[in-house]
Amino acid sequence: ESCNDAAVAIAAHVGGSVENFVGMMNDRAAQLGLSQTHFENPNGLPADGHQTTAVELARLAGEALRLDDFATIVSTHQMQIPYRDQPGQFRYLTNSNRLLQSYPGCIGVKTGYTKAAGRCLVSAAERDGIRLVCVTLNAPDDWQDHTALLDAGFAEAECRTFVQQEEFCEQVTVVGGGGPQVSVVTTRDLTAV
Repeated sequence: ESCNDAAVAIAAHVGGSVENFVGMMNDRAAQLGLSQTHFENPNGLPADGHQTTAVELARLAGEALRLDDFATIVSTHQMQIPYRDQPGQFRYLTNSNRLLQSYPGCIGVKTGYTKAAGRCLVSAAERDGIRLVCVTLNAPDDWQDHTALLDAGFAEAECRTFVQQEEFCEQVTVVGGGGPQVSVVTTRDLTAV
């Protein structure tokens, strides 16, 4: 579940302190080119200077979804976790992202709410080899908004094969090489969305 105390505990463990971890977060944001994003804490609660944009949240989500563990966690609807000191007893967690159950192909990502930001949602879905990420900030009807936006995105997006494997064969002139020309052939299909 979305636990702010857990985010702080993980930050302190991984970074040695919450402040060090927040520095690591800002360094990573800079590496990703997120120039409008600045973190003040690891949990997203309001703080002076803590900011981002919808576009940069989408880019961050796309990058995070490349990590297998992250992708597994944010796409999990329910989980049972055993208590360490109570054998046979479990804590049951349910992901609050309704789209995991209601939107075909939904693979996550994160719900959020603060009084200052309102209802915020980052979602992602995959269909036919296409992954879309959707972000709304301060959106009172975020479930419907994301359903409509993802539907519109999938209606427009199409993965096309432009060149099939071994279809493109061209002779290219070699300058300063052992022969006058070399053959160029595609080793796999070339596709684009």
